[in-house]
Amino acid sequence: MKNNIKNLVISAMLLALGFVLPFLTGQIQEIGSMLLPLHIPVLICGFVCGPIYAAVVGAILPVMRSIIFAMPPIYPVAVSMAFEMCVYGLIAGYVYQILPKKTINIYISLIISMIVGRLVYGAVMVIISGLSSTPYSFNIFITSVFFSGIPGIILQIVAIPPLIMILEKVGFINANKRTVTEH
Repeated sequence: MKNNIKNLVISAMLLALGFVLPFLTGQIQEIGSMLLPLHIPVLICGFVCGPIYAAVVGAILPVMRSIIFAMPPIYPVAVSMAFEMCVYGLIAGYVYQILPKKTINIYISLIISMIVGRLVYGAVMVIISGLSSTPYSFNIFITSVFFSGIPGIILQIVAIPPLIMILEKVGFINANKRTVTEH
């Protein structure tokens, strides 16, 4: 029970961080699309709190942020991001829990979640564009999901695994059980 409360509090803090990080990009959509500041807290939540908490944070964050700050735009961006980020958190947390407890598997969990999440984003955009008769081609998908996000992808790969390793080293995450430890 105490661990659930701790995970809930950490998830709430990471949700709050997701509200604040985009202000570092000046709320400029083009910069945010490159640095992907909303993705970082969701991915961290997957590693720290587990797949369910992270999936909820990922699903809620872009929609709530859109409602409160009008960024990202609610339709189709925030809706698509909600699915994408839900999958990020779910996959990062799940793969991290099931893989052997080696440092390389932190990177593997992160990369798998990033790939699957982006594929889900593309699939949702195809569905939305089909419903609204808006063109969404493979070229648009590759450009918007992969090429424009390269700086953010690099930032995530460079920053998140070392942070998770530090949290494991200081005992915040139990590396053997891959759960948040009691302090």
